[in-house]
Amino acid sequence: MRNESAYIVGFEDIDRTELASVGGKGANLGELCRIGGVRVPDGFCITTQAYQEIIENNEEVRCRLETLQGLKADERVKISEASAKIRAAIEHVIIPKNMADEIAGYLTKFNEKDAFAVRSSATAEDLPTASFAGQQDTYLNIIGQEAILRHISKCWASLFTDRAVTYRIQTGIPGGGFDHHKVRLSVIIQKMIFSDVSGIMFTADPVTAHRKVTSIDASFGLGEALVSGLVSADNYKVRDGHLIEKKISTKKLLINALTHGGTQKQDIETEWQNRQALTDEQILEVSSIGKKIESHFGSPQDIEWCMAGGTFYVVQSRPITTLFPIPETNDPESAKGSPHVYVSVGHQQMMTDAMKPLGLSFFLSLNPGRMRTAGGRMFVDVAENLASSVTREIILNTTLGKSDPLIKDALLTILERQDFIKMQPEEKADKNEPSTPLDASGTSAPSSKEAASVEVVNELIKRNEMLVEELKQRIKRKSGADLINFILEDIQEWRKSLFDPRSYDILMAGINAMSWVNEKMYEWLGEKNAADTLSQSVPNNVTSEMGLALLDVADAVRPYPEVIAHLQKVKDENFLDTLPRLNGGQETQNAILAFLKKYGMRGAGEIDITRTRWAEKPSILIPVILGNVKNFTPNASSRKFEQGKYEALKKEQELLHRLRQLPDGDQKAKETKQMIDMIRNLVGYREYPKYGMVNRFFVYRTALLEEAERLVQARVFREKEDIYYLNLAELAEVVTTNNLDQNIISRRKEDYERFEKMTPPRVMTSDGEIITGRYKRENLPAGAIVGLAVSSGVVEGRARVILNMEDADIEEGDILVTTFTDPSWTPLFVSIKGLITEVGGIMTHGAVIAREYGLPAVVGVENATKLIPDRQQIRVNGTEGWVEII
Repeated sequence: MRNESAYIVGFEDIDRTELASVGGKGANLGELCRIGGVRVPDGFCITTQAYQEIIENNEEVRCRLETLQGLKADERVKISEASAKIRAAIEHVIIPKNMADEIAGYLTKFNEKDAFAVRSSATAEDLPTASFAGQQDTYLNIIGQEAILRHISKCWASLFTDRAVTYRIQTGIPGGGFDHHKVRLSVIIQKMIFSDVSGIMFTADPVTAHRKVTSIDASFGLGEALVSGLVSADNYKVRDGHLIEKKISTKKLLINALTHGGTQKQDIETEWQNRQALTDEQILEVSSIGKKIESHFGSPQDIEWCMAGGTFYVVQSRPITTLFPIPETNDPESAKGSPHVYVSVGHQQMMTDAMKPLGLSFFLSLNPGRMRTAGGRMFVDVAENLASSVTREIILNTTLGKSDPLIKDALLTILERQDFIKMQPEEKADKNEPSTPLDASGTSAPSSKEAASVEVVNELIKRNEMLVEELKQRIKRKSGADLINFILEDIQEWRKSLFDPRSYDILMAGINAMSWVNEKMYEWLGEKNAADTLSQSVPNNVTSEMGLALLDVADAVRPYPEVIAHLQKVKDENFLDTLPRLNGGQETQNAILAFLKKYGMRGAGEIDITRTRWAEKPSILIPVILGNVKNFTPNASSRKFEQGKYEALKKEQELLHRLRQLPDGDQKAKETKQMIDMIRNLVGYREYPKYGMVNRFFVYRTALLEEAERLVQARVFREKEDIYYLNLAELAEVVTTNNLDQNIISRRKEDYERFEKMTPPRVMTSDGEIITGRYKRENLPAGAIVGLAVSSGVVEGRARVILNMEDADIEEGDILVTTFTDPSWTPLFVSIKGLITEVGGIMTHGAVIAREYGLPAVVGVENATKLIPDRQQIRVNGTEGWVEII
């Protein structure tokens, strides 16, 4: 720093490298001063060293800081009491004379009657990865040295407001993030601008995330009224230098400065209340300033501005940290500005959590092409598909659109704009391309009896099992670069069988048979979703069989109270080794190990190879096993399966009987019987390809973790889980060279922790705009929450909002409400009587298993886990697709 003072530095001497000395807000103000055409009110910063000396030299403050350690965000009373005492202690500290003299000396550069804004600037504030905006205090219109010194102490103390402390606890980065001891505070002393109009500007639309749309809020008087939410503001939107939208609010209140310091609220005269705060020309001018600032910082900005006498001033700029990243593309068309439309893969795979780099790398190696990543998630670019009339029809009405109406509606919204996607000339489908004929209803109607062959299903399953066993043998004794190269080569070989056309044909034949039955039974008999009942207890559904298998484990445990008591107290993963010492322990151990032998490779978020598997942490299963012991009687698995078969057969007989009473009834019944057979024979296979993939992933994962352990012993990695933060190519290089840049691991861990907090969109464009689909429904009950009907029936019960299967406390008859379910959630399905998820489609995991078990289910319910209170009585209509809170 170029200043002789350790405590004071002027804005003109600050840049973004001095975050540690002047905090995020101070560093950004210094950068703003360097941008041509941007006016920043003059001022200076009291450095973090001043704060540090105040804290370190005061025994009372240091002792009280210790009381915050270990507190959790929900301990509000303790946080409030501890924080109040810390604030009081700091405010009573007398600023040392040498520090006060330096501040007084710098103030002589200004007129003694000048008024100032005194603002807090923490080192954990206005950062590229975490905003922390508004957590510390700001004081306006402070006049005179004594008042300024007093408010400097108040700013220091505001680092420990209840909201600031709680926010740091909630947003802290594990392993050394926003620690109460580590955060430092600078204080900004900035000359007041007595503004006629003030506002906030986002250089990317904060609602839609559109990076080319600037959103401006403006109201009369000082900006404090708007920032604190006291007044409504006008909102203007600008794109490419054009004003595209204006909303003029009624502005009844403003905040003005008092002559002798401080501020006051003031009513706005009636004739001014509905006036536009900025002229159209001024809107475009301030928008232009915003784009200059965005260009300088290199990312979208949240900017506080004010206008006095027709001149704009910028008093703060910070990065917008809530925007979901745009997938990166390197193709030539992107360089030309060609548009892209990205659809979330996670919403199709029922795993919308962020993935680590190694997990992304594995999945991308299986799915090359237009797959892209952003925010730790995968997206597929469908712009080309939408531009072609043939593939557009397939996407909207056969694949994505059929499985998820919200995605379909979002894509239709993009197409309706007409200016985003450049349509190709009308095409006809290539007759040489494999296709399935469409019947008059527009539904693919499979007709090949060979496609319905159970023998083909069995052959595919046996072949996959054989290949996995071969892999286990071939991967043995592979290590170092040989291991990575082996995996890379094996993935390419595996892709050939993974995308076996026969497997795809069976999947589509089963799905299309369900669609055919649903549409025809509604057309001919007026019955909705008939295929839901017909798909109960089908053969070869490896996932639903897994849920029933865990009921058999409960049967092994139930007779032994000593084992049950032991399992209720399990704290570590060694519990399996200690079981044989107990009466019934050997039987329990045998049952759990048998279950893990077949299903131990499964786990939450299992498409991400970096996620923990049940075989590695079997204690995850204990709450479910104990729940099954409590909620069921012996042999429940076989009874459930047989009951499902009975319900399906009864529905089949009923439908065929009713069809025979119709004109051409025998023919209708014959066609329907063929489709029902296809459902019964093929739909269970829907879950097998993912099971096969996860099985193979587990073999790779086990070998890679063994290799990682070797690298930890060689002191290349600090912990074996560090391999998760490298992609396959990077890992191959590290294994070959035994050389690793630890900064890459640290940076990616921080990225992952930030991505975890983000919610991925279903559909977004290359402009960053998030397109939100809507359900189009009529005649809904008042207050109904709408979703997609995927498994018929109406049920009432107690909602259990569960975000983590390990926390599941399910009573028989509860209705599960969660963000998404993958196969690892299946063991809970045997206890519940209804399902609601925020993510999902007709053929995603939760829907398939809900139908298999005969559970009414509604998926794709936006914000279900927030809108539905835990333990609330609710009604689920899985036939019509809505939820009611009773």
